[in-house]
Amino acid sequence: MLTYVISILTFGSLYALLALGLNLMWGMAGMVNLGILGYYAIGGYVSALLTVKLGFPIVVGMSVGTLVAALLGAATCVGLVKLRDDYLAIATLGFAQVMALIVQNEIWLTNGTDGISQIPRFSWGGGETFNLTYLVFCLIAVAVVLAATEAIRRAPFGRALRAIRDDPMVAATAGKYVFGFQMKALTLGGGIMGLAGALYAHYIGFVSPEVFHPQLLIYIFLALILGGRGNNWGAVIGAFFVVFIVEGTRFIAELMPMLSAVQIGAIRQLIIGIGFIVVLQKRPRGLFPEPKRIYKSPKNAIETPVLVSPHL
Repeated sequence: MLTYVISILTFGSLYALLALGLNLMWGMAGMVNLGILGYYAIGGYVSALLTVKLGFPIVVGMSVGTLVAALLGAATCVGLVKLRDDYLAIATLGFAQVMALIVQNEIWLTNGTDGISQIPRFSWGGGETFNLTYLVFCLIAVAVVLAATEAIRRAPFGRALRAIRDDPMVAATAGKYVFGFQMKALTLGGGIMGLAGALYAHYIGFVSPEVFHPQLLIYIFLALILGGRGNNWGAVIGAFFVVFIVEGTRFIAELMPMLSAVQIGAIRQLIIGIGFIVVLQKRPRGLFPEPKRIYKSPKNAIETPVLVSPHL
């Protein structure tokens, strides 16, 4: 039971990293990116290839995987920056499908649907010792990324991103280079997702095209929506909330042994869907909505007198 709980928390940490990356792209910059699994997969595959086939250390593999995913995010911005809203979502979803096809068909590099196995893991003992140590490692990674994204949110860069999200034309009129800010957001977000993919690969020890499963995409968007779009803390809490809800419904099989596996799966999906709908009805902006921005005039600001005509 302890191993199962540790595994849930570890996957919650990976989901939290994905949600933080998505929050940077969509929550703060306003770009609906449905290709997040592409960055996640490229981080895992690059790290796996470097460590398995070329014998690089795990830290080097993770670092390069994160960097390649970040560069892929920048390339995505260059190709799709002129698209908006629904068109951007469709195009980025197509980008993820292209990545999935490459992974499946370039057998000489990725082993196709067989995936890459025997990915090295950190020598932190075995069994529960490794699982617990790796969980702490993942939680530290989440804490570092959360602190960095919070610093970005509070900085002028984060305020510019939110201004672009609200109205890019007004932001451009105010002198903000919209394309540059969007590229930075996609680059940073892609790097965070690539880091999550590298952590996944070295935790499971195996990576395959199954990482492109659309259900994971749905879970990450649900995590950010339920937690609170635009709020980094909400993204992290929402990710763990989704994992606990999804995994908690697995125990229905013990409560209803008379049902078949197909019926239990359908009931699980029904319970998860109803639970999410209830939460969003009660908290439409998420459990922890983005803090409202209150602008105050400087204390030493000089008020301009208003002249009123005596004839009015």
